Amino acid sequence: MNILVRPIVTEKMTLQGDKLNRYAVIVEKTANKLQIKKAIQDMYGVTVKAVNTQCYLGKAKSRFTKTGVISGRSNSFKKAIITLSKDDKLDFFSNI
Repeated sequence: MNILVRPIVTEKMTLQGDKLNRYAVIVEKTANKLQIKKAIQDMYGVTVKAVNTQCYLGKAKSRFTKTGVISGRSNSFKKAIITLSKDDKLDFFSNI
């Protein structure tokens, strides 16, 4: 089972990566902090200082169409913010 789903590449996370050495990744909902730490260290070969996790519940969405109201829900997910040691950097685009 692959714990890491995809990295989050936004302006905010890019600035935190430059200034605070923090990076965000969407992970499996059942993964804990120790599993996330081990997966990051194995995949990228860096030293992880801390892992913070956040669980997001999917939002209810609805739209109005000619045939009526269509309602649904966006997906829920778990986000991990990884803080690395001072001398390490992550490059998400090296695998492309």
